[in-house]
Amino acid sequence: MKAKSSLLMCFLCAVFFSQTVSAQNLGIFDTQTDVGNVKLTGSALYEPELQQYKITGSGYNIWFDHDAFHYVYKRIKGDFILTTSAAFLGKGVEMHRKLGWMIRASLDSNSKHVNAVVHGDGLTSLQFRRTVGAQTEEVKSTITHADVIQIERKGNTYTMSVARNGETFVTEKVEDLDLGDEVYVGLFVCSHNPNVSETAVFNNVRIVVPANGENGYQKYIGSDIQILNLENNNSRIIYQSSQSLQAPNWTKDGKSLIYNSNGLLYKYDLKTNIPQVLNTGVAKNNNNDHVLSFDGKWLAISNSEKDGSIGYIIPSTGGEARQLTPTGPSYMHGWSPDGKYMVFCGDRNNEYDIYKVPSKGGKEVRLTDAPGLDDGAEYTPDGKYIYFCSVRSGLMQVWRMNPDGSNQTQVTNDDFDNWFPHVSPDGKMIEFISFIKNEVAPGDHPFYRHVYLRVMPVGGGPIKVVAYLYGGQGTINTPSWSPDSKRLAFVSNTQLLFPVFPIAQ
Repeated sequence: MKAKSSLLMCFLCAVFFSQTVSAQNLGIFDTQTDVGNVKLTGSALYEPELQQYKITGSGYNIWFDHDAFHYVYKRIKGDFILTTSAAFLGKGVEMHRKLGWMIRASLDSNSKHVNAVVHGDGLTSLQFRRTVGAQTEEVKSTITHADVIQIERKGNTYTMSVARNGETFVTEKVEDLDLGDEVYVGLFVCSHNPNVSETAVFNNVRIVVPANGENGYQKYIGSDIQILNLENNNSRIIYQSSQSLQAPNWTKDGKSLIYNSNGLLYKYDLKTNIPQVLNTGVAKNNNNDHVLSFDGKWLAISNSEKDGSIGYIIPSTGGEARQLTPTGPSYMHGWSPDGKYMVFCGDRNNEYDIYKVPSKGGKEVRLTDAPGLDDGAEYTPDGKYIYFCSVRSGLMQVWRMNPDGSNQTQVTNDDFDNWFPHVSPDGKMIEFISFIKNEVAPGDHPFYRHVYLRVMPVGGGPIKVVAYLYGGQGTINTPSWSPDSKRLAFVSNTQLLFPVFPIAQ
């Protein structure tokens, strides 16, 4: 009897352990299930190191008046933004196998729902069922074979935004779709054939709860620090906080990030995942304009004071701050490669322009004088040019000039507001953040907006989207390239954090 009891206890412990591991392996989601009459049981595996989901599902379809598919989900109230990169593995059996985001009122097969879906043959659409047991309706996207899938809820309006890798979003919308306040949200796979299973991989999976109408200058929401691998376009969240974290610099040795939060600077150890306050001396109200020298020995910082932001210099390991700019506002942005000069954005006589000043102190030299805002100046690693952004042509665009301010030339010319160009350490690429036209004033770069991170060759060429995110101010105000030019660090934002554990390096 005792032996049988022990065996029973072992069995129960094994079941509990299995369930616990399964829950842990679902990342930001709570659980998984097959919805509807599914012949072949589905499964989901979460890979913590890549923060990647591999989902296998069968099911006859998601269509007509009922559905059958595999679902990995959690429950959420209010507004949200769901984003992922996704692709099927293998050729598949049915041309209409499906993957995407699913939002449901219940787990019943005939539930009201809306989904952003990509079919095996490339058809990309917004599908929805308005009432229980009703026929599924569809709005087809103008693009096919989408790799990036996003769906956003604002009240009873659902907007699908989809793109092929590297391209900007195309959107479709359905209004007056009442699924209730608390809904099921998650990723799904449907084989469109009850006798087979299909598998899809989901990367860059994000659930964002946006700000409640605030622009962020008055009220902050939470932050995720992410690292994007440009070789595979996979982004990992490495640190999360309910506080506002802003503008990560990558240190010269590649071991740490320096960011600001609540007036302080922090050095984040990428091996231990532990941030520590960096000593900035008398400068105790630092903003997100801080930049490391090319040799990694010095850090220029911008301290908000009663006369506006003032530039200081400290050792990169921390120490007493030496004031550099006598007046403000002055926002530090770039060192010359030899360390002899700093370039910064300064407001003098109600006009923001780019200025240069000796790093040991001295007279500042005005480099731009065009009407309107000039900002975000940085030297190229070879010292031949200074890149900056300027609103002089209407929208904020990327420009460059010679180190003496001559030969000012526009680099980008599109329908986005492009801010903060950062040249990669190998001198080959430029990264910048793009705000959507008409969503912000050209001279403003607020918090909490839909933005793109984009890159382009320094010598000119096609511009490519490398990240689709909710952020803006503080996302990449400072140079955020890794020393090997293969990765980017940046900040995204969400009002409610969905922890990602374990956090792997």
